[in-house]
Amino acid sequence: MFPKVPDYHKAGKPLVPTGLGVVYVLASVIYLFLLHFFVESEAPGNTFQALTLAVCILFGGFMGLLDDWMDLRWRYKAFFPLIASIPLIALAYRLPYIRTAITIPILGTVDFGNYYYFILIPLIVTITTNTVNQLGGLNGLETLCPAIVMIGLIVASGPNAILLSIPLVVWFALAFFNLQGKIFVGNTGSFAIGITLASFAIISDLKWNLIISILPYIFNSSVILLNYFIFRTKAHVSFDGKKLVSDHRRSLITLITYHRPLTERQVVGIIAMLVAASTFAAFAVQLFLV
Repeated sequence: MFPKVPDYHKAGKPLVPTGLGVVYVLASVIYLFLLHFFVESEAPGNTFQALTLAVCILFGGFMGLLDDWMDLRWRYKAFFPLIASIPLIALAYRLPYIRTAITIPILGTVDFGNYYYFILIPLIVTITTNTVNQLGGLNGLETLCPAIVMIGLIVASGPNAILLSIPLVVWFALAFFNLQGKIFVGNTGSFAIGITLASFAIISDLKWNLIISILPYIFNSSVILLNYFIFRTKAHVSFDGKKLVSDHRRSLITLITYHRPLTERQVVGIIAMLVAASTFAAFAVQLFLV
């Protein structure tokens, strides 16, 4: 049913089904639409949080699916999240509970007004989606780490946690099989989960929580882009059949494996611990800001 691609970090490069992120998109959207219809539409104020998140996930999943089909170059698909942020901007602009103010350390609370909708929201969605999409390629890496960030956002969100209860369960199910090397979620999954994190953070007013949580992602993308635009070099990790190793430091993965052979599971574990640490720090900072 799903197309198969070779797993380059396994002996013999076995073919693995990819694009299973569509399962997350469909399950999450159906759940959120049902939540909107049976619960949200009857609640006082009609805030439409579930509907907003459903549209964003659906749009992000479509962008990822299009990339899976067409295999677009990075220079083109890097701007996909700008398009995917349009539904969030349109809906957020009409929702009274969306705050346009951001608390900045030392400067205090700054209200960006309309600039929040047309500059900050696209920026948050673009950075989050692209950085999440860039940190992958190893079994479990593209699913486990976003799950950690999602848990952090859920814990910090209070009543809004219901929005991501089923999506988290579905994502964990995909992560279980992805960790075993049985599936890949593809760009459909990475785009969808990236825009899920960004949209939920904006809807739940957890922008700083999100930014701090994804610092390892931002670091990885910064190193990759700096090496590419300045030195015109790309990150590459070698696989000897058992362990991964690199002779350069052009990404988070190659930095960890630089002259240090590690198994795929060890690399994923180290990066997962980094994301867990940043997510915990984000929760602590969120408590301080509140």
